[in-house]
Amino acid sequence: MTSSTHDAALNPVWTPPSGKPPLSSRMMRAIWRNLPAKRHEVGWEPGLVCPAADGSPLITDHYFPRAEGDFPTLVVRSPYGRGLPWSPMYGMLFAEQGFHVVLQSCRGTGGSGGQFDLWRNEAADGQATVSWLREQPWFNGTLGTVGPSYLGYVQWALALDPPPELKAMVMQVGLHDPYALFHTDGALRLENALLVGLGMAYQHRGMAPFVRATLRLQRRMRAIVIAKPLRKAYMSALGREVPWLDGVMTHPDANDPYWAGASLGEAAERLSVPTSLITGWHDALVDQTFEQYGRLRQAGCETALLVGPWTHTSALQQGWPEVFAETLAWLRAHLCGDRSGLRPTGVRVHIGGENVWQDLDDWPLSPAATSWFAAPDGQVTQQVPTDITPLTSFRYDPAAPTPSLGGPLLSRTAGPRDNSALEAREDVVTFTGPPLSEPVDVLGPVFARLRISTDTGYTDVFTRLCDVDAQGRSTNVCDGLAQLTTVGQAPSEVTVPMSFTAYRFAVGHRIRWQISGGAHPRYARNPGTGESSVDAETFTPVRITLHTGSALMLPRGAQAEPAFGDQQPDAQR
Repeated sequence: MTSSTHDAALNPVWTPPSGKPPLSSRMMRAIWRNLPAKRHEVGWEPGLVCPAADGSPLITDHYFPRAEGDFPTLVVRSPYGRGLPWSPMYGMLFAEQGFHVVLQSCRGTGGSGGQFDLWRNEAADGQATVSWLREQPWFNGTLGTVGPSYLGYVQWALALDPPPELKAMVMQVGLHDPYALFHTDGALRLENALLVGLGMAYQHRGMAPFVRATLRLQRRMRAIVIAKPLRKAYMSALGREVPWLDGVMTHPDANDPYWAGASLGEAAERLSVPTSLITGWHDALVDQTFEQYGRLRQAGCETALLVGPWTHTSALQQGWPEVFAETLAWLRAHLCGDRSGLRPTGVRVHIGGENVWQDLDDWPLSPAATSWFAAPDGQVTQQVPTDITPLTSFRYDPAAPTPSLGGPLLSRTAGPRDNSALEAREDVVTFTGPPLSEPVDVLGPVFARLRISTDTGYTDVFTRLCDVDAQGRSTNVCDGLAQLTTVGQAPSEVTVPMSFTAYRFAVGHRIRWQISGGAHPRYARNPGTGESSVDAETFTPVRITLHTGSALMLPRGAQAEPAFGDQQPDAQR
């Protein structure tokens, strides 16, 4: 661990510059509501040069409170530029509350020197930034970090060898494992790859180029996602070859040396820096946040967890008042010695279906789960099946792939959606329980244990938990996908993690289990031949047969055993 060399007495006296934050940032700041009152006016010192680990210039903006006093520093490192929305959200808002804020462009982005690489330089560049801070006359030796998404990844990179000045971190919908962002069980998370590629290539160039590139990707999305082969099809929208994007798309195996050092999960296993975690139930990185929480708790690190009814983007939009309040309370507690804003419990989750918040001592509460079995008549039941015949079969055609709908995406289409039209397709099957006479609470990890055979030997299986209301609207709660190889007619068994949830199924509602062969373009199409989805030019339809014994595993909430009414469930499609 690096030792601190900061000594305020040795640094020259700092005269705050007179600059104001950019007009665009001040205008955006003016429209936000339900945020804490401003404590200080904000000054701005743009275009500072911080040497990277190899000497490349990292362009850095400094926001500060215009007031006498000793203030802690927050580091925000971003590959998405230093303008909107980061300037008002982090630079201005936190400087108003009494923090120096260092907003820095990662190497190769936003005017910083060197070449951007998705993960290979962040640890060294983070340490170089702290070394530079020690030389600044306004740095008092107390440091925190904050930020969402990849801005969380750079925090984990610094936490691999946390400097002694680092006293608190806040991960907002944060990333620690690039592989899991781009792949699930070897299946390419295609839409994620395209949207991250767009953001990395254009967001730091300014709003106008980014908007134009976004519209171009939207226009060309369908042609790109069905291209044969898929490799480099993104170039028609992004305008050029992106080496790191090629790399992540063409390395589906988590054990490939390509991914060595990419995951920073080990940082949480030995961390002692107090760390707050914030996510949403439909965040594309929600599972990574729960993994971070488990590792931090195992390490005995002080941590807090907030899970709201948000997607990756809405956490920083509709959810921003709650996210900002949670973040500010944590930073004040650990950087300023003011713990008055902390919650009495370490975990707060939003309960879907009921629209309430619940404070918990830990997460998840219990490993106990209830098995809900798929039955031949389209029911889902807790009765253990005795019939050994196949339950049903359906045909997945990659030429007309089952579409993705809502869920944990990076795009604006994320979140809960009415699945009724999707469930009417021939390539989607459902199993539905009867109307509930008492509410059923599901809190924790959801799994599916499937017994499947195919006629080609290769398939994906997508499985989703839904809530069907009294009007028949089927709303997605959580889901997951796995790849499967089968041999002959005998069923193969696969366990599919379906993320976590905190959800109440209300009286009169029904629990539905939805199963299909994919969710496109959220995931790239499985070609049905065993060939890579990125390189395949031949696609073969597959018949998927679901066998008796397939079960949905629901973690028990406040009520372990549900009670049902007398009505019959929907028939299976």
